[in-house]
Amino acid sequence: MAGPYVTSIPFRAGDDGYHTFRIPAVIVTAAGTLLAFAEGRHGSAADHGHIDIVLKRSEDGGRTWGDLQVVATEPGRGTAGNPAPVVTGGGRVLLVYVRNAAHATEAKIRRGEVSAADGRRVFVRHSDDDGLTWSEGREITSSVKRAEWRWYATTPGHAIELRRGPYAGRILVPANHSLPPARGDDGTEGKYNGGHSLLSDDGGLTWQIGYVDDNTDGYVNVNETTAAELPDGRIYLNTRNDSAAPGNRADAYSSDGGKTLERPFRPQAGLVTPVVEGSVLQLARPEVLLYSGPADPSQRAVMTVRMSLDAGVTWRAAHTVSGLPAAYSDLVPVDAETVGLLFETGEFGPYETIAFRRIPVAEFTP
Repeated sequence: MAGPYVTSIPFRAGDDGYHTFRIPAVIVTAAGTLLAFAEGRHGSAADHGHIDIVLKRSEDGGRTWGDLQVVATEPGRGTAGNPAPVVTGGGRVLLVYVRNAAHATEAKIRRGEVSAADGRRVFVRHSDDDGLTWSEGREITSSVKRAEWRWYATTPGHAIELRRGPYAGRILVPANHSLPPARGDDGTEGKYNGGHSLLSDDGGLTWQIGYVDDNTDGYVNVNETTAAELPDGRIYLNTRNDSAAPGNRADAYSSDGGKTLERPFRPQAGLVTPVVEGSVLQLARPEVLLYSGPADPSQRAVMTVRMSLDAGVTWRAAHTVSGLPAAYSDLVPVDAETVGLLFETGEFGPYETIAFRRIPVAEFTP
Protein backbone atom coordinates (compact mmCIF):
# COMPACT_ATOMS: atom_id res chain seq x y z
CA MET A 1 0.00 0.00 0.00
CA ALA A 2 2.84 2.35 -0.81
CA GLY A 3 2.25 5.82 -2.20
CA PRO A 4 0.98 9.20 -1.07
CA TYR A 5 -1.99 7.78 0.79
CA VAL A 6 -2.60 7.38 4.51
CA THR A 7 -3.71 3.83 5.28
CA SER A 8 -4.46 2.75 8.85
CA ILE A 9 -5.62 -0.55 10.39
CA PRO A 10 -8.54 -0.16 12.81
CA PHE A 11 -9.19 -3.92 13.02
CA ARG A 12 -6.69 -6.79 12.89
CA ALA A 13 -7.55 -10.49 13.24
CA GLY A 14 -6.68 -11.75 16.70
CA ASP A 15 -6.88 -8.36 18.44
CA ASP A 16 -9.15 -7.59 21.42
CA GLY A 17 -10.03 -11.26 21.90
CA TYR A 18 -11.63 -11.73 18.48
CA HIS A 19 -10.64 -14.36 15.94
CA THR A 20 -11.62 -12.27 12.90
CA PHE A 21 -13.18 -8.93 12.04
CA ARG A 22 -15.49 -8.75 9.02
CA ILE A 23 -18.31 -6.74 7.39
CA PRO A 24 -17.04 -3.12 7.51
CA ALA A 25 -19.34 -0.07 7.66
CA VAL A 26 -18.26 3.53 8.15
CA ILE A 27 -19.90 6.94 8.57
CA VAL A 28 -18.80 10.46 9.45
CA THR A 29 -20.74 12.21 12.22
CA ALA A 30 -21.94 15.79 12.26
CA ALA A 31 -18.87 16.64 14.34
CA GLY A 32 -16.53 15.07 11.78
CA THR A 33 -15.76 11.90 13.77
CA LEU A 34 -15.37 8.70 11.78
CA LEU A 35 -17.19 5.66 13.18
CA ALA A 36 -15.90 2.35 11.81
CA PHE A 37 -18.14 -0.65 12.54
CA ALA A 38 -17.42 -4.33 11.99
CA GLU A 39 -18.48 -7.78 13.08
CA GLY A 40 -16.16 -9.10 15.77
CA ARG A 41 -16.22 -12.87 15.36
CA HIS A 42 -15.30 -15.10 18.31
CA GLY A 43 -13.71 -18.49 17.79
CA SER A 44 -13.64 -18.57 13.99
CA ALA A 45 -14.25 -16.55 10.85
CA ALA A 46 -17.61 -18.27 10.26
CA ASP A 47 -20.72 -16.22 9.39
CA HIS A 48 -22.62 -17.71 12.34
CA GLY A 49 -22.00 -18.31 16.02
CA HIS A 50 -20.78 -15.82 18.62
CA ILE A 51 -20.50 -12.46 16.79
CA ASP A 52 -20.65 -8.91 18.16
CA ILE A 53 -20.95 -5.56 16.41
CA VAL A 54 -17.88 -3.56 17.39
CA LEU A 55 -16.84 0.04 16.80
CA LYS A 56 -13.73 2.19 16.66
CA ARG A 57 -13.77 6.00 16.52
CA SER A 58 -11.33 8.34 14.79
CA GLU A 59 -11.16 12.06 15.46
CA ASP A 60 -8.35 12.75 12.97
CA GLY A 61 -9.90 11.64 9.69
CA GLY A 62 -8.98 7.97 9.94
CA ARG A 63 -5.27 8.38 10.63
CA THR A 64 -5.55 6.84 14.11
CA TRP A 65 -8.29 4.99 15.99
CA GLY A 66 -9.48 4.76 19.58
CA ASP A 67 -10.21 1.71 21.68
CA LEU A 68 -12.65 -0.97 20.59
CA GLN A 69 -16.25 -0.70 21.81
CA VAL A 70 -18.85 -3.47 21.73
CA VAL A 71 -22.02 -1.80 20.44
CA ALA A 72 -24.38 -4.76 20.05
CA THR A 73 -24.39 -8.39 21.09
CA GLU A 74 -26.82 -11.32 21.15
CA PRO A 75 -27.42 -13.13 24.48
CA GLY A 76 -26.38 -16.76 24.57
CA ARG A 77 -23.32 -16.25 22.38
CA GLY A 78 -25.45 -15.66 19.30
CA THR A 79 -24.97 -13.30 16.36
CA ALA A 80 -25.35 -9.54 16.15
CA GLY A 81 -24.30 -8.42 12.68
CA ASN A 82 -24.77 -6.63 9.38
CA PRO A 83 -24.28 -3.10 10.79
CA ALA A 84 -26.07 -0.40 8.75
CA PRO A 85 -25.23 2.98 10.33
CA VAL A 86 -26.53 6.39 9.23
CA VAL A 87 -26.33 9.96 10.53
CA THR A 88 -29.59 11.91 10.58
CA GLY A 89 -29.95 15.59 9.73
CA GLY A 90 -30.23 16.34 13.43
CA GLY A 91 -26.90 14.66 14.15
CA ARG A 92 -28.19 11.48 15.75
CA VAL A 93 -26.38 8.29 14.74
CA LEU A 94 -28.69 5.35 14.03
CA LEU A 95 -27.51 1.76 13.76
CA VAL A 96 -29.81 -0.80 12.14
CA TYR A 97 -28.67 -4.42 12.46
CA VAL A 98 -29.81 -8.04 12.79
CA ARG A 99 -29.60 -10.67 15.51
CA ASN A 100 -30.10 -14.43 15.65
CA ALA A 101 -29.47 -17.30 18.04
CA ALA A 102 -26.10 -19.08 18.06
CA HIS A 103 -27.45 -22.31 16.55
CA ALA A 104 -29.32 -20.50 13.75
CA THR A 105 -26.96 -20.87 10.79
CA GLU A 106 -27.88 -19.37 7.46
CA ALA A 107 -28.52 -22.82 5.97
CA LYS A 108 -30.93 -23.77 8.79
CA ILE A 109 -32.78 -20.47 8.49
CA ARG A 110 -33.13 -20.85 4.72
CA ARG A 111 -34.49 -24.38 5.19
CA GLY A 112 -37.08 -23.14 7.68
CA GLU A 113 -35.64 -25.19 10.55
CA VAL A 114 -35.36 -22.25 12.95
CA SER A 115 -38.17 -20.61 14.92
CA ALA A 116 -38.98 -16.94 14.43
CA ALA A 117 -37.69 -16.21 17.94
CA ASP A 118 -34.28 -17.71 17.12
CA GLY A 119 -34.07 -16.57 13.49
CA ARG A 120 -33.09 -13.26 11.95
CA ARG A 121 -34.58 -10.31 13.84
CA VAL A 122 -34.05 -6.61 13.11
CA PHE A 123 -33.06 -3.99 15.69
CA VAL A 124 -32.18 -0.29 15.84
CA ARG A 125 -30.24 1.71 18.42
CA HIS A 126 -28.90 5.25 18.47
CA SER A 127 -26.16 7.50 19.82
CA ASP A 128 -26.47 11.21 20.55
CA ASP A 129 -22.85 11.75 21.61
CA ASP A 130 -20.83 10.91 18.49
CA GLY A 131 -20.82 7.17 19.11
CA LEU A 132 -19.45 7.28 22.66
CA THR A 133 -22.56 5.73 24.21
CA TRP A 134 -25.54 3.91 22.75
CA SER A 135 -29.19 3.30 23.57
CA GLU A 136 -30.54 -0.19 24.14
CA GLY A 137 -31.51 -2.11 21.01
CA ARG A 138 -35.16 -1.78 19.99
CA GLU A 139 -36.69 -4.55 17.88
CA ILE A 140 -38.49 -3.53 14.66
CA THR A 141 -38.82 -6.97 13.05
CA SER A 142 -42.62 -6.96 12.76
CA SER A 143 -42.54 -3.71 10.76
CA VAL A 144 -39.87 -4.69 8.24
CA LYS A 145 -39.95 -8.47 7.79
CA ARG A 146 -42.69 -10.48 6.10
CA ALA A 147 -43.69 -13.79 7.62
CA GLU A 148 -42.59 -15.83 4.58
CA TRP A 149 -39.06 -14.39 4.53
CA ARG A 150 -36.45 -16.68 6.05
CA TRP A 151 -32.89 -15.36 5.78
CA TYR A 152 -32.68 -11.60 6.31
CA ALA A 153 -29.76 -9.17 6.17
CA THR A 154 -29.40 -5.40 6.27
CA THR A 155 -27.05 -3.88 3.66
CA PRO A 156 -24.09 -4.42 4.83
CA GLY A 157 -22.40 -0.99 4.81
CA HIS A 158 -23.76 2.48 5.52
CA ALA A 159 -27.43 3.37 5.10
CA ILE A 160 -28.52 6.80 3.82
CA GLU A 161 -30.76 9.70 4.80
CA LEU A 162 -32.28 11.48 1.79
CA ARG A 163 -31.49 15.19 1.53
CA ARG A 164 -33.31 16.31 -1.64
CA GLY A 165 -36.88 16.77 -2.87
CA PRO A 166 -40.15 15.62 -1.33
CA TYR A 167 -38.56 12.70 0.55
CA ALA A 168 -35.86 14.71 2.32
CA GLY A 169 -35.29 13.32 5.81
CA ARG A 170 -36.29 9.76 4.90
CA ILE A 171 -33.91 7.04 6.10
CA LEU A 172 -33.35 4.21 3.64
CA VAL A 173 -31.69 0.92 4.55
CA PRO A 174 -31.25 -1.58 1.70
CA ALA A 175 -31.76 -5.20 2.77
CA ASN A 176 -32.26 -8.69 1.39
CA HIS A 177 -34.18 -11.81 2.29
CA SER A 178 -34.66 -15.39 1.11
CA LEU A 179 -37.80 -17.03 -0.17
CA PRO A 180 -39.00 -20.60 0.45
CA PRO A 181 -38.52 -23.01 -2.44
CA ALA A 182 -41.21 -22.84 -5.10
CA ARG A 183 -43.70 -25.70 -5.28
CA GLY A 184 -42.09 -28.59 -7.12
CA ASP A 185 -38.58 -27.30 -6.46
CA ASP A 186 -36.43 -30.16 -5.19
CA GLY A 187 -34.00 -27.84 -3.38
CA THR A 188 -33.79 -28.11 0.38
CA GLU A 189 -32.99 -24.48 1.17
CA GLY A 190 -34.68 -21.17 0.49
CA LYS A 191 -33.57 -20.94 -3.12
CA TYR A 192 -33.93 -17.32 -4.10
CA ASN A 193 -32.75 -14.06 -2.61
CA GLY A 194 -34.94 -10.99 -2.86
CA GLY A 195 -34.18 -7.35 -2.23
CA HIS A 196 -36.16 -4.78 -0.28
CA SER A 197 -35.71 -1.52 1.60
CA LEU A 198 -36.45 -0.36 5.13
CA LEU A 199 -37.84 3.18 5.30
CA SER A 200 -38.36 5.62 8.17
CA ASP A 201 -39.84 9.12 7.84
CA ASP A 202 -39.58 10.07 11.51
CA GLY A 203 -35.89 9.72 12.33
CA GLY A 204 -35.97 6.00 13.02
CA LEU A 205 -38.95 5.85 15.38
CA THR A 206 -41.21 3.89 13.04
CA TRP A 207 -40.34 1.77 10.00
CA GLN A 208 -41.98 0.27 6.95
CA ILE A 209 -41.03 -1.91 4.01
CA GLY A 210 -40.35 -0.01 0.78
CA TYR A 211 -39.65 -1.67 -2.57
CA VAL A 212 -39.62 -5.46 -2.78
CA ASP A 213 -37.89 -7.19 -5.71
CA ASP A 214 -38.49 -10.95 -5.66
CA ASN A 215 -37.00 -12.16 -8.92
CA THR A 216 -37.28 -15.95 -8.99
CA ASP A 217 -36.07 -16.70 -12.52
CA GLY A 218 -32.50 -17.26 -11.32
CA TYR A 219 -31.01 -14.60 -13.58
CA VAL A 220 -30.85 -11.82 -11.00
CA ASN A 221 -30.49 -12.91 -7.38
CA VAL A 222 -30.40 -9.75 -5.26
CA ASN A 223 -28.05 -9.89 -2.27
CA GLU A 224 -26.17 -7.27 -0.19
CA THR A 225 -27.42 -4.02 -1.69
CA THR A 226 -25.93 -0.54 -1.32
CA ALA A 227 -27.61 2.81 -2.09
CA ALA A 228 -26.79 6.42 -2.98
CA GLU A 229 -28.93 9.50 -3.55
CA LEU A 230 -28.22 10.98 -6.98
CA PRO A 231 -28.10 14.75 -7.67
CA ASP A 232 -31.52 14.56 -9.35
CA GLY A 233 -33.08 13.04 -6.22
CA ARG A 234 -33.37 9.48 -7.51
CA ILE A 235 -31.94 6.57 -5.54
CA TYR A 236 -29.30 4.42 -7.20
CA LEU A 237 -29.14 0.84 -5.87
CA ASN A 238 -26.32 -1.56 -6.65
CA THR A 239 -26.34 -5.18 -5.51
CA ARG A 240 -24.30 -8.35 -5.44
CA ASN A 241 -25.83 -10.73 -7.97
CA ASP A 242 -25.44 -14.39 -7.05
CA SER A 243 -26.36 -15.81 -10.45
CA ALA A 244 -25.01 -16.61 -13.89
CA ALA A 245 -25.66 -13.09 -15.19
CA PRO A 246 -22.58 -11.23 -16.50
CA GLY A 247 -20.43 -9.20 -14.14
CA ASN A 248 -21.83 -10.42 -10.79
CA ARG A 249 -23.54 -7.03 -10.18
CA ALA A 250 -27.04 -5.70 -10.77
CA ASP A 251 -28.57 -2.26 -10.27
CA ALA A 252 -31.87 -0.39 -10.12
CA TYR A 253 -33.31 3.10 -9.56
CA SER A 254 -36.09 4.52 -7.43
CA SER A 255 -37.85 7.83 -8.11
CA ASP A 256 -40.02 7.84 -4.99
CA GLY A 257 -37.50 7.67 -2.18
CA GLY A 258 -37.08 3.89 -2.18
CA LYS A 259 -40.78 3.04 -1.98
CA THR A 260 -40.79 1.37 -5.41
CA LEU A 261 -38.31 0.65 -8.19
CA GLU A 262 -38.55 2.17 -11.66
CA ARG A 263 -37.71 -1.29 -13.00
CA PRO A 264 -36.56 -4.49 -11.30
CA PHE A 265 -32.85 -5.04 -10.72
CA ARG A 266 -31.02 -5.80 -13.97
CA PRO A 267 -27.44 -7.02 -14.57
CA GLN A 268 -24.76 -4.31 -14.58
CA ALA A 269 -22.13 -5.93 -16.79
CA GLY A 270 -20.00 -2.78 -16.77
CA LEU A 271 -18.92 -3.59 -13.21
CA VAL A 272 -16.93 -6.81 -13.42
CA THR A 273 -16.24 -8.22 -9.96
CA PRO A 274 -16.17 -11.53 -8.14
CA VAL A 275 -19.27 -12.43 -6.14
CA VAL A 276 -18.88 -10.01 -3.25
CA GLU A 277 -20.41 -7.04 -1.46
CA GLY A 278 -19.65 -3.52 -2.73
CA SER A 279 -20.34 0.09 -1.78
CA VAL A 280 -21.56 3.20 -3.60
CA LEU A 281 -21.19 6.87 -2.69
CA GLN A 282 -22.40 10.01 -4.47
CA LEU A 283 -19.95 12.90 -4.28
CA ALA A 284 -21.32 16.44 -4.14
CA ARG A 285 -18.31 18.09 -5.81
CA PRO A 286 -17.50 16.81 -8.32
CA GLU A 287 -20.85 15.17 -9.08
CA VAL A 288 -19.40 11.70 -9.43
CA LEU A 289 -20.86 8.37 -8.32
CA LEU A 290 -18.29 5.99 -6.81
CA TYR A 291 -18.28 2.21 -6.42
CA SER A 292 -15.77 0.21 -4.36
CA GLY A 293 -15.07 -3.49 -4.63
CA PRO A 294 -12.53 -6.08 -5.84
CA ALA A 295 -11.75 -5.85 -9.55
CA ASP A 296 -10.52 -9.38 -10.18
CA PRO A 297 -13.33 -11.13 -12.09
CA SER A 298 -13.21 -14.36 -10.11
CA GLN A 299 -11.20 -13.86 -6.90
CA ARG A 300 -11.68 -11.46 -3.99
CA ALA A 301 -8.65 -9.31 -4.78
CA VAL A 302 -7.50 -5.98 -6.27
CA MET A 303 -9.60 -3.49 -4.26
CA THR A 304 -10.57 -0.71 -6.67
CA VAL A 305 -12.71 2.42 -6.56
CA ARG A 306 -14.55 3.00 -9.83
CA MET A 307 -16.43 6.10 -10.92
CA SER A 308 -19.47 6.91 -13.04
CA LEU A 309 -20.28 10.25 -14.66
CA ASP A 310 -23.73 9.17 -15.84
CA ALA A 311 -25.50 8.04 -12.65
CA GLY A 312 -24.30 4.45 -12.78
CA VAL A 313 -24.91 3.64 -16.43
CA THR A 314 -21.21 3.26 -17.28
CA TRP A 315 -18.13 2.84 -15.08
CA ARG A 316 -14.36 3.25 -15.25
CA ALA A 317 -11.54 2.53 -12.82
CA ALA A 318 -10.34 5.55 -10.84
CA HIS A 319 -8.22 4.31 -7.91
CA THR A 320 -6.67 0.89 -7.34
CA VAL A 321 -5.55 0.27 -3.77
CA SER A 322 -3.33 -2.77 -4.41
CA GLY A 323 -3.19 -6.18 -6.01
CA LEU A 324 -3.63 -7.90 -2.65
CA PRO A 325 -6.57 -10.06 -1.56
CA ALA A 326 -9.57 -7.89 -0.63
CA ALA A 327 -13.30 -8.39 -0.09
CA TYR A 328 -16.03 -6.24 1.52
CA SER A 329 -15.77 -2.44 1.67
CA ASP A 330 -17.58 0.78 2.51
CA LEU A 331 -17.09 4.36 1.26
CA VAL A 332 -17.44 7.58 3.30
CA PRO A 333 -16.99 11.31 2.58
CA VAL A 334 -14.36 12.18 5.20
CA ASP A 335 -14.36 15.88 4.30
CA ALA A 336 -14.64 18.12 1.23
CA GLU A 337 -11.23 16.97 -0.03
CA THR A 338 -11.08 13.34 1.07
CA VAL A 339 -12.93 10.09 0.47
CA GLY A 340 -12.43 7.24 2.93
CA LEU A 341 -12.47 3.54 2.12
CA LEU A 342 -12.91 0.94 4.88
CA PHE A 343 -12.14 -2.50 3.44
CA GLU A 344 -11.20 -6.09 4.19
CA THR A 345 -7.72 -7.05 3.04
CA GLY A 346 -4.53 -8.92 3.90
CA GLU A 347 -1.19 -10.11 2.61
CA PHE A 348 -2.26 -13.71 2.07
CA GLY A 349 -6.04 -13.60 2.49
CA PRO A 350 -8.79 -10.98 2.46
CA TYR A 351 -9.84 -11.33 6.10
CA GLU A 352 -6.58 -10.60 7.93
CA THR A 353 -7.40 -6.94 8.59
CA ILE A 354 -9.95 -4.22 8.02
CA ALA A 355 -8.01 -1.22 6.71
CA PHE A 356 -8.94 2.43 6.18
CA ARG A 357 -7.54 4.43 3.26
CA ARG A 358 -7.74 8.19 2.69
CA ILE A 359 -8.10 9.07 -1.01
CA PRO A 360 -8.03 12.65 -2.36
CA VAL A 361 -11.30 13.70 -3.97
CA ALA A 362 -9.15 15.21 -6.74
CA GLU A 363 -8.56 11.69 -8.07
CA PHE A 364 -12.22 11.52 -9.05
CA THR A 365 -12.37 14.82 -10.92
CA PRO A 366 -13.65 14.16 -14.46
